[in-house]
Amino acid sequence: MTATTPIPVSVLTGFLGSGKTTMLAHLLRQPEFSRTAVIINEFGEIGLDHELIETSEDNVVALTTGCLCCKVRTDLTQTLQDLLHRRDQGACTAFDRVVIETSGLADPAPVLHALMTDTDLARRVVLGGVVTTVDAVVGEATLERESISRKQVAVADRIVLSKLDLIDGVARSLLDRLAALNPGAATLRAVHGRIESENLFDAPLRAANDGALEISSWLALAQGHTHDHHDAEIKTYAIARTEPIRAVALTLFLEALAEHCGADLLRLKGIVYVAESPRRPAVIHGVQHVFHPPAWLERWPSADRTSRMVFITRRIPRLWVEVLLDAIAAEVDDVSAASSLYRD
Repeated sequence: MTATTPIPVSVLTGFLGSGKTTMLAHLLRQPEFSRTAVIINEFGEIGLDHELIETSEDNVVALTTGCLCCKVRTDLTQTLQDLLHRRDQGACTAFDRVVIETSGLADPAPVLHALMTDTDLARRVVLGGVVTTVDAVVGEATLERESISRKQVAVADRIVLSKLDLIDGVARSLLDRLAALNPGAATLRAVHGRIESENLFDAPLRAANDGALEISSWLALAQGHTHDHHDAEIKTYAIARTEPIRAVALTLFLEALAEHCGADLLRLKGIVYVAESPRRPAVIHGVQHVFHPPAWLERWPSADRTSRMVFITRRIPRLWVEVLLDAIAAEVDDVSAASSLYRD
């Protein structure tokens, strides 16, 4: 990885005791994770297993695996900047991946906001995947009782079921609950923290650029599903549009969502047919009131030119979103038509 290649920063979240640390400790022992830096939220759980971390007075410590560990003491973006500076100066072990392990009670949204909005970091890092661990033994009860656990699942790109060694099989009701909260996320399984998945932390936007298979997976809900998924106050649904959307209409639509929905828009991701760029679709990705700059694919992954957007929301009606998009698109079309008449 060259100095100009963005470094993927992934987020590992999950409720207290759901197996994040055990799984991460296993992954860091694998050769493919030998060039990984780890940032640990110091509030709540103790970071990694104590035998993995060497004693150090600094906030960056060497792991026995050859990786780095960094505890967040103040601002996450400053921690990342300091870590990157150390890498540039050769003052720490070189790394080409960063994993942020949040505490079990943490809302992952602020972490994602920091990664998506800091302009200095944007030159150096790219948002990787969001992985959420779920305890297969008590996960269903936790989801019922703890709203933050439902949010951790809702924003995930991949869900990992842990502690499978303690039960004979995963309850169908738990799988159904996870699918209701986040039908687009792949569900993986870990035994004693061991998980065989080389692409566990792959960045969803970078994966989307690889072709049709990844787009279909990333927008799983939009592939043939037209009904709403409900789980308490969280709703997941997809909207589709066959007509191209003007760039300014898309911008105004995202701005309106950010302004009026805020924290209730848990996640939005989609592929959009932009009128001004018919051959290159835009991939959009947002968390709450923050949206990642659109990523432009080199080509459509299939013959289907339909815009597809997947929403994971809390108390935001699907009809309201559809009416908002249609109203903005119609207004932009009317203004464009009036401008053309004036010029003529």
